[in-house]
Amino acid sequence: MNRGVLIGLILLVIGAGAGAGAMWYILGGEGTPSQPISAPTLSLEVTEEVNTAATEVAQLRSDIDAALGSDQADDSARAAAVGALVEQVEVLSTAAAGMSGTVAEAEAATDEAEPTALPPTATPEAAEASSASAAGRSLYRINAELSEVRFIIHEELFGNPKEVIGATNEVAGDIIVNFANPANSQVGEIRVNARTLETDDENRTRALRNQILQSRLDEFEFVTFVPTAITGLPEGPVAIGDTVTFQLTGDLTVRHITNSVTFDVTVTLASEERLEGSATAPTTRAAYELTIPRAPGVANVTDEVTLEIDFVADLVESA
Repeated sequence: MNRGVLIGLILLVIGAGAGAGAMWYILGGEGTPSQPISAPTLSLEVTEEVNTAATEVAQLRSDIDAALGSDQADDSARAAAVGALVEQVEVLSTAAAGMSGTVAEAEAATDEAEPTALPPTATPEAAEASSASAAGRSLYRINAELSEVRFIIHEELFGNPKEVIGATNEVAGDIIVNFANPANSQVGEIRVNARTLETDDENRTRALRNQILQSRLDEFEFVTFVPTAITGLPEGPVAIGDTVTFQLTGDLTVRHITNSVTFDVTVTLASEERLEGSATAPTTRAAYELTIPRAPGVANVTDEVTLEIDFVADLVESA
């Protein structure tokens, strides 16, 4: 090949790469958030009302099924059966009224009895401390300054394997821990500002904002994760200092696409005022139609993506 033609081709390739880099840099926009990160989606008061209502509904269904002597297929069958129970309820009410005098006498006798002493090893102070650590419910809020969200993907850069990490501390979310019954704990919506994700290369970072995640656009600035199920939480009480592991499944939305993703989570109750934890989940670029633009030296970008979060959450309120 003519030497001049070869040099011209090399310059063309270099120019194309520089042009692409310039395009990413110019169009990628700045990584400045349009608004402070925030996701206060949980409340102890509201959660208590929901849990109470759910418990009452479940108990009502159970009572009706027990009265019928069999499980009902649906609530309409239960509703039909309620009519047949009305007369039984009236009879029981009459009997209960007749027993009121007996109940009053029993209560009076109980009041006169001496209180049962605590066992020698169970002092009132120890009982109070145990109740405080195991029976409460606390709302924690992610501390963005002490937390980090990452994606990890692999590529070949000029023929060499490379791990690419994009990270940001712009993350927010609420967690309610039920110390007495961990299965009733909750995780609120998690929000991440994708516009603030940074990699080790400015051109790549701007390509993320411009072409891949399109987070320079306000409608795609935030990635959200809305939990739908928690599995694997312990059945017994948890206390300060305990570490628990579980799975958190939810709807992850990137741009206009939503898919179900499951995180493996580890959380330590570091103190009454703080939770510390981490979580990881696999996903793919294809699931979110994320296309990698052509760039000089970049090849074989994996479809598999690992999502990670290290978080610290501070106490907001307890009940």
